[in-house]
This record gives sequence, structure tokens and C-alpha cells, in this order.
Amino acid sequence: MASAGVVNIRRDVDDKFYRYRMPVLTTKIEGKGNGIKTVLPNMSDVARALSRPPTYPTKFFGCELGAQTSFDEKNDRYIVNGAHDATKLRELLDGFIEKFVLCKACKNPETDLIITKTDDIIRDCKACGERTGVDMRHKLTTFIVKNPPKNPKKKSKSRQATAENGSPNGDAGTPEAEGDDGGESDDELTKRIKAEAAELNAESKLAKEDWSADTSPEAVKARLKAVEAQMASVALAAGGDDDSDEGADSPFGQLGSWIEENRDAGAVEIYKKADELGIAKKHSTMTVIAQTLFTEDVVAEIPKYAPLFAKMVTSEKHQKSLLGGIERLVGVQHPELIPAVPKILMAFYQADILEEEVVKQWGTHVSKKFVDRDTSKKVRKASEPFLKWLDEADDSDEEDE
Repeated sequence: MASAGVVNIRRDVDDKFYRYRMPVLTTKIEGKGNGIKTVLPNMSDVARALSRPPTYPTKFFGCELGAQTSFDEKNDRYIVNGAHDATKLRELLDGFIEKFVLCKACKNPETDLIITKTDDIIRDCKACGERTGVDMRHKLTTFIVKNPPKNPKKKSKSRQATAENGSPNGDAGTPEAEGDDGGESDDELTKRIKAEAAELNAESKLAKEDWSADTSPEAVKARLKAVEAQMASVALAAGGDDDSDEGADSPFGQLGSWIEENRDAGAVEIYKKADELGIAKKHSTMTVIAQTLFTEDVVAEIPKYAPLFAKMVTSEKHQKSLLGGIERLVGVQHPELIPAVPKILMAFYQADILEEEVVKQWGTHVSKKFVDRDTSKKVRKASEPFLKWLDEADDSDEEDE
């Protein structure tokens, strides 16, 4: 089934540079009469973007609608009894996000649910550090207490203890763990990426993806229009030297809009504009420039703008932010460019803008910091030919020595 697109997690935020997004909830009516039901085909994807189990929003719908719900997690099937309009369920999802996802203090969705010893439910915000409670009068709280969220950090420690005790297959069958930046644990990720790559190479899998199959002018135009309206993510860093307000009125938002309107202004003018806005040295500026400056001819355009990036990319953080902008460029704005990722990386590498170790680390660390996890995996899989080339070049150097 083709993707229904993406929206800001906070749908009240009308900002194309808003960092947090999720797939649009889709519905499918099945059955007739008393057996009619509403299936939620992409509930797992929506819940993953919210960092919540898919059972929680499904059960929330049941509570709000007074309807029975059922889950088949093994087969990824989530159902609300009765026929329910997709628009209505999306509005209810906004209510779930407000009550059980967004931090009450900063309205940021980067929260984990914690159940206290007294069975109170707390939203622990990783963005501002505040811990705010949920309304324990809601019926969903009983379900959450009885079905607590899994703690990825505890799982990770458990895996480590098992491995240290020498038990065979200590990592097998364990859930994925997330790091502070939303990425999975390094060892687990490397294994998963290699396993998936062995089963199916990136190009053949991408060719079968519905969302990237239609490259007709009409489809491309529609996709670009959707991106312009809903494009998320400048990934403003939480901490470091890039603490700043997000939004179209922020310096980053202003720079992105200016580049889109003045793409032919040239490298010097782009740098002057960034300097004028006071963000020429900020690493998140590289994300904005990469995702707004380049077109579908990015490989040919990189040499033209190489001096600009050489001047502005001055640290590992800058390189990572540049890679994040590339993820957004090829993963969201121009998905037909995903097979060209090796050429894009090679162009930046040969211009001495991206360093080998930074690219290798990025290539084996899936993260949802700049795009959703599935898109992040697709982009990294597509980069494998370049990563392989780097490894072979290292081997050749060692042999020469």
C-alpha cells in the first residue's frame, strides 16, 4: 500500500521546518452489519514515530469511542470495532498525543512514559528534562499500568549482562534499544543492517517501494508540493552551540526559506545570509543548506558549492548535520535519488568535506533525528557501495604499507 504522506506530530504547528513528524493515520473498513470494523493498517508506523506501543493509541480510540478494540501484534493488526471515519480518528490521535505524548512543559514529543511505584504515569521529557504527570482519570491509564511500556535501557543492560555471563545467542530476539539521539544500539544495528542487506540488496528493495515507484512529472510535482507544505526537520540540536527556537521565524527557518527563493544567488550570498542571521558557524545550518539548496541534480551541483561547505563545515558535528540534510534531501524531497547516495557521498568525500570515520559511523547507526527510522534505514542501505569502497581502500593501503 502506498504511503499516505506525513504530517507534523503537532498538527497545530504549521511549520515546514518543524522537526517532529509522523505518517498520516490510515484506515480500512472491513466486514458488514454487526461485524463491521475499522482496521488501522499503519498504526505501528504511527506509534513508532510517537515512541509508544501501537496498542496505546488503539486502546485510546476504543476508550474515546466506547468501542471494543483488538490487537494482533504478531501480525501487526490493530482494530477498532465499528465503522469510523479516518478524519475523526486522526482528531482523536491528536488528543492522545496531547494527553500521553507531549511534554506538558515544553510541548515536545520526545518523552518516555514512566510508571511510578504508586502506579502514577509520568511523561519524562528528554528535551527539557521536566517530568509531568498524565490525567490518571482517563480510562487508558488503567491499560497502560497493566501493560507498561518496555524500557529499552533496561533491555540493553540485560543483554549486556547475558553476554558477559557467556550465554549463547545473548542478543537473539531482543527488542531494539534506542540511544539518546533516537538511534538503536550500535551492535544490534550493525547486525540488523548486515542481515537485511544479505537478504535483499538496497536497489532491488527500493525498486519495489510504492512511494518511490511513480516518478512521473505529475507525481514528482505532487510530492514536492506536499514536502513544501509539511517538510519537517531542521534537527535543531538539544544542547551544544545550537540552542535556538524552532519555527519559520527562527534564523534557521528564515535561512531555509531564503535559499528556496534564491537558490541561484550563489555560494557567497548564501554564506553572507547565514552570517547576517548569526548562524554561519552553527552546525544545524548545514542541515538547512543541504536540504534546501540542492535539486535532483545534486551530484553535479556539489562541486559548485564545495567551497561553501569547505568553509562552513568545521567539526564532526557539522559533518553529521550535513549528512542529516542529505537524508532529508533524498529521503523526503527526492526519494528517486536514494540510489544516488553513494555518488553524493563520494562527491563530498573527494572534496574533503566528509571524513571517512564520520561517514562509516553514520552508515551503521540508524537514527530518527532527521527522518523517520524506515527512511533512515533506506538511505543507509543505499550508501553500502560507498562504505564498501572505503573499506576496500583501507585494505589496499594496508597491503601497500
